[in-house]
Amino acid sequence: MLNKLSESIYYLSNQNDKERPTLGLVCGDKYSLVIDSGNSAQHARGFLQEISNLNVPPIKYLVITHAHWDHFLGMNEYNATIIVHRLTEQKMNAWRNYSYDDHSLQTYVESNKMTIPCMETIQNEMPERASFQLNTPDIVFQGSLQIDLGNKACIIETIQSTHTDDSTIVYIPDEKAIFLGDSVYGTTTNSLFHYKKSRLLPMIKDIQKYDARHFLLGHESICDLDEMNQFWKELTLSSRAAKSTSLDRCIAIFEKENDRSPQGDELFFLKAFVNDEILKSQQY
Repeated sequence: MLNKLSESIYYLSNQNDKERPTLGLVCGDKYSLVIDSGNSAQHARGFLQEISNLNVPPIKYLVITHAHWDHFLGMNEYNATIIVHRLTEQKMNAWRNYSYDDHSLQTYVESNKMTIPCMETIQNEMPERASFQLNTPDIVFQGSLQIDLGNKACIIETIQSTHTDDSTIVYIPDEKAIFLGDSVYGTTTNSLFHYKKSRLLPMIKDIQKYDARHFLLGHESICDLDEMNQFWKELTLSSRAAKSTSLDRCIAIFEKENDRSPQGDELFFLKAFVNDEILKSQQY
């Protein structure tokens, strides 16, 4: 079921048990724009069915926020102009050349080109895949792009991110709403989940330059300004304390700097920043 943020913005909530991220819909007077296509044909079709129950303008644009499979594998279901950043297009090229039969999928898993959840989603939710090939994007941009849906502007920009190099956001100025995709999350390298410390403050700066009050995230659905500010605070405090490859030492630093132990997600974030220190130490 679609959630209504305003008269012109809707979103389909994430379903983490099915590897499904948040999907967005922005409607102007003339056209509508979709943010992320879903992780499969089935996910996309369900979203499109929900949209068909609304009295909104036709979908003209589809923006892919980054080249992770759960955000783009449903894109062939949309009769829309597909918009991606240059880096996203480059990363998606490999997927465009994949074969999607069971044997090929298993080979990709064994060679670490694909995760098991991805393979299982394709097998269960993309039954018509004997000749499946990912569509080619129509607009490939660099930097930023502005789209007018008819008295409804959407600013599309690729930002600094702790998640990927191609993380793209969509900002709707008159609604003070911003779709962040997965840009604010960490990433996994050599089986270690980590937050890239060097990217944290530049990312926060890139996002906070927008006057936003509603934040749509890939795997939390929606946060308000207070929740995002708390998120930034927890990340920043954890990042400052991560000055070593020893978690115990970094916890001690955190306690000294803040006169308390890490609380809530702070310990999780602190571990992720310590993992980043470990990965950096392995480069030398």
